[in-house]
Amino acid sequence: MGDTQSTAGPTSFVWYELMTTDLDGASAFYGDVVGWRIDAGGDQPGADHYRMIMRSDGGANGGALHLTDAMCDEGARPCWMGYFHADDVDARIAEIVADGGKVLLPAQDIPQGRFAMVTDPQGVAFYVMTPVPPPGWDGSASDVYDRYAPQHVSWNELVTEDLDGAKAFYAKHFGFEFNSSMPMGEFGDYCFIDQGGQGIGAVMKRPPFVPVAGWSYYIRVDSVTRAVSAIEAGGGKVLRGPHEVPGGDWTVNGIDPQGAAFAIVGAKGE
Repeated sequence: MGDTQSTAGPTSFVWYELMTTDLDGASAFYGDVVGWRIDAGGDQPGADHYRMIMRSDGGANGGALHLTDAMCDEGARPCWMGYFHADDVDARIAEIVADGGKVLLPAQDIPQGRFAMVTDPQGVAFYVMTPVPPPGWDGSASDVYDRYAPQHVSWNELVTEDLDGAKAFYAKHFGFEFNSSMPMGEFGDYCFIDQGGQGIGAVMKRPPFVPVAGWSYYIRVDSVTRAVSAIEAGGGKVLRGPHEVPGGDWTVNGIDPQGAAFAIVGAKGE
């Protein structure tokens, strides 16, 4: 992960979503590990199947979707998904399909905007969305990504079967720039993603120790050491790390109790 010093700013990532088979279990786990509150919803419509992921500062950093038995029977599995901004979802879908992507969930409208689930040409899934800002928030930018603030996603990392193809795809459709890279020996180059004047993530070819290609979203915590203890105490599993990365941060990749892969980043702490 890079060490570019920058503040939060507009990026293509406007929302992050946890798909899980146990909303209450996920709320307890990520509450202890990250400090989030996954709202039970109260009178919120659909609170039995979709809840907001709330930060300590009162902002929402995404949502949590309950995977029903029927969804799982259709192949859905616990995971984290990112939402990419699109000015026109239908036009963006057509462009993605023309370049070899696929539609997994056709475009549909909800009060928060119009969205669809698609894949890139390498088969990696993500959402595209034209969000509708809440009343009084017209013209505001999403703050779910922030390079340095705890309880935000701090890094977006794609491992892919086709590095050059992925770079070309995301540069064309989402304006990613690839201005620098870090050699990793036998694993190839770690190619940093720049957008809006800031480093927001990286792309790399899938190494043998990563089972499947896909996006990983690194959640910033106040102490990686403390978070690792919470992961293990909460029934999760650490797969890799803690590892120190350029810039002094430490990272961990793990699996939550419901089976969703996740990642954290932060100071080592105590």
